Amino acid sequence: MKNGWDMVKLGEVLKLNLDSVEVGTMPEFPFAGIYSFGNGLFKRGGQSGSETSYKAFNRLHKNQIVVSKVKGWEGAIAKVEENFEGLFLSPICPTFDLISEQKADIHFIDWFLKQEFVWQKLLDGSKGIGARRNAISEKQFLNLEIPLPPLSEQQRIAGRLAALKGKIEAVRRLREEQEKEMKGLLLMQYQKCIEGAEWKPLKEVAPLIRRRVDLQPNTVYSEIGVRSFGKGVFEKPSFNSDELSWEKPNWIEEGDLLMSNIKAWEGAVAAVDKEHDGKVGSHRYLTFVPYPEITSAKFLAFYFLTDTGNLKLSEASPGSADRNRTLNTKIILNTLVPVPDLDLQKDFLQLQTQMETLKAAQAAQLSALEGLFPAVLERAFRGEW
Repeated sequence: MKNGWDMVKLGEVLKLNLDSVEVGTMPEFPFAGIYSFGNGLFKRGGQSGSETSYKAFNRLHKNQIVVSKVKGWEGAIAKVEENFEGLFLSPICPTFDLISEQKADIHFIDWFLKQEFVWQKLLDGSKGIGARRNAISEKQFLNLEIPLPPLSEQQRIAGRLAALKGKIEAVRRLREEQEKEMKGLLLMQYQKCIEGAEWKPLKEVAPLIRRRVDLQPNTVYSEIGVRSFGKGVFEKPSFNSDELSWEKPNWIEEGDLLMSNIKAWEGAVAAVDKEHDGKVGSHRYLTFVPYPEITSAKFLAFYFLTDTGNLKLSEASPGSADRNRTLNTKIILNTLVPVPDLDLQKDFLQLQTQMETLKAAQAAQLSALEGLFPAVLERAFRGEW
């Protein structure tokens, strides 16, 4: 512990203070929620008192600390910012006020509570069976120990942490803006690429081919799937053939256009790359195999993830309920897709690859920057920053 720093219980600087409002006193309550992992509050909208079994809700006030009893051990702890003044949380989220502004800085306390080791202490002292049932008490929270330097030092540290976090957020916003611009540029280039192109039924450029797996006894198979919203292929846990009861998997190969037959309308479409060649997919995944002299899975996937292409997927997935919107193979195989000159396609895909490489590098830089912040927090509360 650095000289001049005291180790005190949180209860010496914070006190429980509930502004409890009975549910029958207002027709509707504007509600907030608490993100886990120290990510603050969010607005949830209105809730009627008739929609709950609680007798009262807790009203929030600026610069309070609010803790979720059931998720505080997961970092669901936040300082109330001005734009959350007057909003409500359930009574399982108690609120705490600063005892004295001459002794402690609320921003300093807020930064302290964003550390993983603090959440672990709360988890270790929680009561319940199973992680999702663990609960912490007000007493347990106030018994946490916090290193407390002189007030001026608290303010200096809190100010530096806020400035650093602000710079990281500025980088994040810049990356998001750059990604948005690259997406717009790519779409513009795509429109140029397909201008005047011939449109053909999917079955003429990428027929549906099912490669049924001849399952061998007691054999482990690597399985993949496709995320919705154009988020690509992902690996599922491997399975033993003896564990299967009704599924009939198919082989997946590099260059396939892979679609989920129940989530295609939601953008569950992707091109299979070399990394996932030779793995298997559930019978719910359809493999369309492009003729390489005409087009590619990557070019077709881009089309189906545009607004126009996604509309075609939606039209080929009849049904009113999400889980019943199964892709009609006859309709999708007869759906027209753009087939520009192959060289134009290759030029477009080269640009797409360059942009994906740039985005990946930028994402890695941002991730590395964000990854440094917990270490900075730790150093700050050891008096080394």
